[in-house]
Amino acid sequence: MQITTKIKDSLLTLFLLLTATAAVAQVRIAERHYTLPVLADQPINILKRLEFTADKRQQVEAELTLKTDALAAAQLDSVSCWFAGTDSTLLTPVPNAAQQRVTAQKWKGRSGKITVPLTLEKGVNYLWVTAKVHPFKKLDQAFEVAITKVSLLGVPSNSLLSGKFSRYRPAIAVHRQGAEGVHTSRIPGIITAKDGSLVAVYDARRELGRDLQGDIDIGVSRSLDGGRSWQPMEIAIDMGTFGGLPQKFNGVSDPNILLDERTGTIYVAGLWMHGVLDETGTWYPGIKDGREIHNHQWKNKGSQPGFGIKQTSQFLLVKSEDNGLTWSKPLNLTHLKRAEWWLWAPAPGHGISLQDGTLLMPSQGRDETGKAFSNIIYSRDGGQTWKTSNPALAESTTECMAVQLDNGDIMLNMRSNYNATHKGGDNGRAIALTKDLGETWTEHPTSHKALIEPTCMASIHKHVYQTGGNRSSLLVFCNPDSKFVRANITLKVSKDNGESWQPKVLLDEGKGRGYSCITSVDEHTIGVLYEGSQADLIFQQVPLKELL
Repeated sequence: MQITTKIKDSLLTLFLLLTATAAVAQVRIAERHYTLPVLADQPINILKRLEFTADKRQQVEAELTLKTDALAAAQLDSVSCWFAGTDSTLLTPVPNAAQQRVTAQKWKGRSGKITVPLTLEKGVNYLWVTAKVHPFKKLDQAFEVAITKVSLLGVPSNSLLSGKFSRYRPAIAVHRQGAEGVHTSRIPGIITAKDGSLVAVYDARRELGRDLQGDIDIGVSRSLDGGRSWQPMEIAIDMGTFGGLPQKFNGVSDPNILLDERTGTIYVAGLWMHGVLDETGTWYPGIKDGREIHNHQWKNKGSQPGFGIKQTSQFLLVKSEDNGLTWSKPLNLTHLKRAEWWLWAPAPGHGISLQDGTLLMPSQGRDETGKAFSNIIYSRDGGQTWKTSNPALAESTTECMAVQLDNGDIMLNMRSNYNATHKGGDNGRAIALTKDLGETWTEHPTSHKALIEPTCMASIHKHVYQTGGNRSSLLVFCNPDSKFVRANITLKVSKDNGESWQPKVLLDEGKGRGYSCITSVDEHTIGVLYEGSQADLIFQQVPLKELL
């Protein structure tokens, strides 16, 4: 009986202790790291999102302890905290109404503490930790920041923070929406010129962000310092008011840029639309029944068989012999297409110089039934004459890029319309090989098996370097690494000529438009120009050693 009483007393004591503990509000603290480009011209660069889960409404003071590596200590200008309450929306470069900055602090040294007053609502509350950085002296060095501790002054808390360092990669906004009188910049291509300068091309969509038809020119931006700064935009192709029509009915889009590695000549191709073909294939000067109409080359009958400017979209080519400073008048290559094709157009990105000096540019089109295809255009005489190839595969493919493998074969990596509805194990880039410049093609064993996509343009590039005195190479691929959304811009590498691929570097996990292009800045550095979540066009460097 006495033992039973003691047990009852012990259980009662334990119950009271548990009840008392439960009565004390305890806030759970968790974190999420975001991989996003850090931009020097942007005052708000996301480092972390902290989550405070409270069981009642209460006012607290949170003390954050931050540590950095030496590079971050020198790079950080200030750190800010933005409280969003229960709104979990990703903080953008311009905070929404629910987000308010509660503190900002200049950063000095490699560690520091920030005190933040918070009014927590019941449930999960969100605090964004962001940074403003100094202009970058180097782009190939990522820096590290850690939030090692978060404590609530006077309130019990349960911290789930790892305390580990997270890496942040420098980036440059080559073009932002609205800059230089351009509403939206899209469709990037980039090469490294013979003088070492970077030459980037893109759609300068002046009035609206939509595809053709519209007031669109082919813009050019150049960097003389490896991408740390970019000169004002120039124009490579602008058809003006040709034929007496306004500029918005003479748009040029989808640039491809190609370097002749022997001579240094740079070629840029673009697709020109004059007027508008409506859904029936009937040409109008942009006005139908007294109203402006919009259509584009890939929609219904927006481009048709034939060669005339009122029948089909036009394939234009310009060149520069001074590393992208000036450009020739456009040469019209539309006559090279088959008359029955509805469309023949450049594929955006960059072209390549083959081992024997042949110039090759990827292209795309619509066949005699209107179905999409991918192919190539090439020149064996230094750009004097050009020839277009047969379509690569029977399936519906569009935007593509090419590399020459070590054995001399051309590999064409293609956007496949099949992937728009197929999200299982057969989702993947369509890949074909040719040994005879596109007269015949074979499907590669990795086609639809290796590189997933949300149906979006992607880029592939061959990087050549020296190791142990010997020539080596690897293929670098970039696209949104997702079957569903244009997010997670990722670099993948292949050391075996595309037989297998390894994901290596996540550049931007945010949602964007997803197009990209890769160049070799130098033997030790890869450069990537892409449509990101933080700006229209973003440039980043990745050191070769990180890919290897």
